[in-house]
Amino acid sequence: MATTSRAVTPVDVSRATSDYQDYVNPQWVTLLNLLGMNIEYERCLGCELFTKDGRRILDFLSGYCVHNAGHNHPYIIQALKDEMDRCGPAMLQSHVPELAGELARRLCKLAGGSLEKVYFGSSGSEGVETAIKFARATTGRAGIIYAKSSFHGLTNGALSLMNDAFWRERFGPLLPDTLGVPFGDIAALENALADKKQAAFIVEPLQAEGGIQVPTREYLQKAQELCQRSGTLFVLDEVQTGMFRTGTFLAAHQFDVQADMVVLAKALSGGLMPVSAVLMTNKIYRSVYSSLKRAIVHTSTFSENSLSMRAGLAALDVLENENLGPRAFELGESFRAKLRSELAPFDMVKEVRGMGLLSGIEFVPPKKLAFRTLYEAFKAIHPAMFGQIVVMRMFREKGMLTQICGNNFMVLKAAPPLMVTTTQLDEFVKTIREVVEMAQTSPAFWTEALAMVRRSVNI
Repeated sequence: MATTSRAVTPVDVSRATSDYQDYVNPQWVTLLNLLGMNIEYERCLGCELFTKDGRRILDFLSGYCVHNAGHNHPYIIQALKDEMDRCGPAMLQSHVPELAGELARRLCKLAGGSLEKVYFGSSGSEGVETAIKFARATTGRAGIIYAKSSFHGLTNGALSLMNDAFWRERFGPLLPDTLGVPFGDIAALENALADKKQAAFIVEPLQAEGGIQVPTREYLQKAQELCQRSGTLFVLDEVQTGMFRTGTFLAAHQFDVQADMVVLAKALSGGLMPVSAVLMTNKIYRSVYSSLKRAIVHTSTFSENSLSMRAGLAALDVLENENLGPRAFELGESFRAKLRSELAPFDMVKEVRGMGLLSGIEFVPPKKLAFRTLYEAFKAIHPAMFGQIVVMRMFREKGMLTQICGNNFMVLKAAPPLMVTTTQLDEFVKTIREVVEMAQTSPAFWTEALAMVRRSVNI
């Protein structure tokens, strides 16, 4: 058999950036330049990102909860190398993919309850699309209820379950028969379910992009009860909260609820291969794959490919063998306690909340009149401006990567890889305290912010 080989050569970064700007998304390059975050990364390991110019950045974003096992975990890399060296049926699509069966079995065991079947895809958005289709097939109903301020993905169906105008503008018409209710409002949900025309209530157990909103146990338990009573499927989107991010395999386990379907993605990939999974009951599975004729009625090109399945299995190995779930629960509690203590003197900090290693710091406008006037000017230009100034300063001056929540610009997210050390957590606490203190005491924080606003207006 003929073989070919190709030496791996260093990337010409300046050329690559130029190509990205020319052929992919020039606006993204402009935004990163504006924030001072257009950095060339040389190596990423665990929680640390090393730049070409010698800087070390601590990652407290984890690719929006992708890197639960840390960046480039050697065990996951080796598992993928071994799978590639095997030269097996990566995407034959006419055989039984054994790795998919193994991964599905492990996911169902970890999830528990009556979740006994799995559909694999490539992204969280694809998982939500699957949940919509399967809910309609199972119930014979069209309606889908969602919680306002949620984030479920940017494909057409998933976007139809989000009320924020920023994400929806100019992409309509979206799916009909969808209805948003306030997150945490049982009365509103009960009213929406009253006509018994809803196929599913799709909800995040914690709203991540909505501002790290943590509901009461009673809310989710009552939501499950109302769904069961009305014949509506109870579907949990655990794309960001699953895979031990909150301390347990599913956040649902801490609320003592059992969903009819659960959507997983992000951290299931090990940070290296796209993969998602929809866990479901046998009843839902049989409603879709109801006959031999319908065995392929819902599928996806890259579903169940061997590299994605191997990445999922290796990611589970790391998360379980390194005990990262219980560790995340314990560290998260002490981390938030330290944040509350250090940020207590500052009236711009309203609350620190979260679960496991998914935390949010909510800000409010400054009380000092001079700063408040500047804040209002920024907000008039764009409501995310203040949050991005905080993100920029933490990154540029303190070597800390984080981001504000996508649907709540006044909440800063802290979601490091689950193998973060106590020293690194303390470094974040020290950093955010210094930045908040500057915001409340230093005119320089606001004057530089104003200069950035002026630059953004001219772009």
